[in-house]
Amino acid sequence: MTHIVRYFTAWAMLLISTMIPATLPCNAAQPLDDETAKIVSGIEATYAQKSFSADFEQTSRLTALDVTETAKGKAWFSHPGKMKWAYQSSDNHEIITNGTDLWIYRPEENQVMTGDAAPFFQSGSGGAFLADIRKIREAFTIEPDKSGENVAQLVLTPKKETPELAKVRIMVTLPGYEIPVVETENIYGDTTKFIFTNIRFVPFNEQIFEFIPPPGTEIIEMDR
Repeated sequence: MTHIVRYFTAWAMLLISTMIPATLPCNAAQPLDDETAKIVSGIEATYAQKSFSADFEQTSRLTALDVTETAKGKAWFSHPGKMKWAYQSSDNHEIITNGTDLWIYRPEENQVMTGDAAPFFQSGSGGAFLADIRKIREAFTIEPDKSGENVAQLVLTPKKETPELAKVRIMVTLPGYEIPVVETENIYGDTTKFIFTNIRFVPFNEQIFEFIPPPGTEIIEMDR
């Protein structure tokens, strides 16, 4: 089952790829209806240039294999494009980026994969999401979905679609404008859904976005 779990780690990193600042030019932001514009402005005010942490549960589904896998852990985010995902499951590992460098650390295997963040995430470089929420208007076409009194849903379609990223669906709480649910989908119908809880907008030591391999750790350079 380990190889399946690692397959789903790739889908987790697909979500992360939407958080790395775009390196390609985007079209001008689309005009939004008043209600959608209000929601997007609320999200921007809540997340822009702020650090936060959250617990997460991840559910990933590979349609072709008819397999669903779950995982959980804790994540930290900081502007722009800094993240740490600490998985607490049968395949404990960490995904860390300072916005420039990337590390995938597997302590039980005494191994770390390292590379440049931007080239590695280029296939999903539709914009910056969560770690630089201000890019959302430029990078995605935004459409309203089902909404209620205390929650709104938006469908984000990348303006530069890739096979790995076809749509992002988000749930937004009202009136706090926090995002407790994010779901990505590729062109094959594979999905990765994150449920965030205990979202906390509090400062923390940003050294957690740097990684120094422990002595004796095997270092594997990823393709650049």
